[in-house]
Parts: sequence; C-alpha cells; structure tokens
Amino acid sequence: MSELDLAGDPVAAARDLIGWTLAIDGVGGVIVETEAYREDDPASHSHRGRTVRTAPMFGPPGRFYVYRSYGIHWCVNIVCSPPGRGAAVLLRALEPTLGLERMRERRGIADSHRLARGPGNLGAALAAGPELNGAVVDLRPPQRRRRVAAGLRIGITKAIDREWRFADPDSPFVSRPISSRPRG
Repeated sequence: MSELDLAGDPVAAARDLIGWTLAIDGVGGVIVETEAYREDDPASHSHRGRTVRTAPMFGPPGRFYVYRSYGIHWCVNIVCSPPGRGAAVLLRALEPTLGLERMRERRGIADSHRLARGPGNLGAALAAGPELNGAVVDLRPPQRRRRVAAGLRIGITKAIDREWRFADPDSPFVSRPISSRPRG
C-alpha cells in the first residue's frame, strides 16, 4: 500500500494515487478522485507533442504540471511517466485534512466538502498557479486502504469512452459519483 510508481503507466498511477495525501506548503488532503492522460490520448495536452506549455508533462515523474483551464481555474496534475513521454494525472478532488482554515480563506466558503471538489476548486484551495509547474510533489502514503471505482472522464470531447477516471466511491468529497463497478 505504500508503493507508488509514478514512472510507469499513468492509468495505473491514477488508480493508485487514491488514498495518498498531497501537501503544498502545509495545505492539502487525501486524494479521492483522479483522471489519467497520456501521449496517445487525443484528450491529453501532450497528444500533439511537447510545447512550452506542456513541457512539464514530459518529465521527470513526481513533479507538478499546472495549467489554466478556460482562463479561470488552475488545474493541478502529477507527472506520471518517464522523462520524454508526456503523461500526467489530473487531481479532481481532495478530502481536505491539512490547512483547512487556509483553504477556507482561499475559497471563501466554510463547507469542507466543497473546498477541493472539482479540479478548479482544488487548484484554488491549494493556491496553485504557474509557479508550481515543475515543482516536486509532496505525497504521503495512505493511512488506510480505500475502495477504488473507475469510470469515464468528465468534461472532455475526445476519447470519451476511456474509463480513466478513478475515485473512492465511499468518499463524500468526490466531484461526481462513479457509477461503474468498483475495482480493488
């Protein structure tokens, strides 16, 4: 349960990240929802090759790839491939456990269930921005085993049939429930 391979298959890494704790400057929580993206995936930013924007996706693994979505939200990803291959795992939701007051101030809400639910909210709760791009990720092993369910990714228009979204189906902190059969 304490092994995590961030240099292998990003789909496996997306599943395996469920339950790990992410911290950025003392703020963060347990990862409860993720989505995988890799070079051969038309929905991935790395699909068209390395650019200035996507350079962090091409390694090294265990670093952040942060991008702005719709010119509004900063989305946080963890690079999950050997250097030279473009792949990352989008963090879709956290169960806040570290720095809750700082998250509440940043988001302007008190409800802990809404602080880091959804990629844009998660980025805001963690105060993510371009300065995080390429920084080393601080991950802590799971405290307990969690069930993991797989389902279709959210909000994409390409490769929509891939069940590369993973979540703890028992967590009230996920952005949307997964209706697929639980795995693990």
